[in-house]
Amino acid sequence: MIIITVLGISIWTLLIFIAVGIVAGVLSTVTGLASLVSYPALLYFGGLPPVAANVVNKASLTFNSLGSFISSLRELRGHWKELFKVMVVIFFGGITGAILLTKLPATSFTHVVPFFIAFGGIMILIPTKKPLNGNTEGALHFNPAAGGKPRIWVRSLVMIILTFAIGTYSGYFGAASGILLLVLLTRTSNNEYAVSNAIRNVAMGAANIVATIYYAVYDHVDWSLVVPLGIGFFIGGYIGPKIVRVVPATFLKILTGILALILAYTQFVAAYHISLF
Repeated sequence: MIIITVLGISIWTLLIFIAVGIVAGVLSTVTGLASLVSYPALLYFGGLPPVAANVVNKASLTFNSLGSFISSLRELRGHWKELFKVMVVIFFGGITGAILLTKLPATSFTHVVPFFIAFGGIMILIPTKKPLNGNTEGALHFNPAAGGKPRIWVRSLVMIILTFAIGTYSGYFGAASGILLLVLLTRTSNNEYAVSNAIRNVAMGAANIVATIYYAVYDHVDWSLVVPLGIGFFIGGYIGPKIVRVVPATFLKILTGILALILAYTQFVAAYHISLF
């Protein structure tokens, strides 16, 4: 039997990972939970060990952000400064996380990750109260309101610190970091859900770029799997924002929250070897 290979892998494996990437890309841009699909596929179909699978997943996710960016231009219009500032903070947070990764074992986070994910899932399920009549007094912003009130600057500083922490977490470990940023954006501004989601999708690309550069320099990257998975991620990243544009935000929040809690449970079982069901 003749097996056709491309990039050193069979054509069937290539097609499987493009399909996996599309599904994971849609899931990523809609809920922030790409790893529910892509990571297990890399372990099972790719035959990669956990660390190598994480490397390929991170590198492939950069294509997801690119596809999401192209598809989200409508939502991002008028929010370029906000996006840029979030990306800058996430980028430097990602660098910090990558540096920590060279000093500390990633396994040190395995016992707290389930709680991070569960927190994100619970927070996304709790209804938010949007400011009325354009009043942003209760929101945290990168752009302080006119008047330069000290408390506004304090809120902005808190926003920057929390965003930096999420970027650091993403660069160091990364599980459900997109959900944490989405929670922060949706609960601290009066932007529409689709806008916050678009900013989240594109901004998280900064952390993934940092991680990819780090892995390319200090570790081995299986580019033969990054290419097909990245193609799928790009397509899924382009489709996802279009779904967010037409599906009610409440439904998406509920879906995201439920999937996050499921992922939190699976991570809890893996970390503590305790099954509650």
